Amino acid sequence: MSDATEAAKAAARKARHQLADTLDELEGKFDVPKRTGELVEKAKVAYEKNPVPWIVGGAAVAIIAVGLVAWAIFGGDDD
Repeated sequence: MSDATEAAKAAARKARHQLADTLDELEGKFDVPKRTGELVEKAKVAYEKNPVPWIVGGAAVAIIAVGLVAWAIFGGDDD
């Protein structure tokens, strides 16, 4: 085979490997269960490090939820 053919085959192999690496990276980024696990671990570490913001945030969400339910129940029908 000629040098040009070998060079073209080598370039094609290199491009295939680069494409495979890129696809592997994209697969890792879009792997939802893996990403969810990473997020849960980060949240656990953050909570263990400083739980106060998590408690305040949880209380705020609870207050908002109770307020929305109360508004739905006791709010007047403006028909």
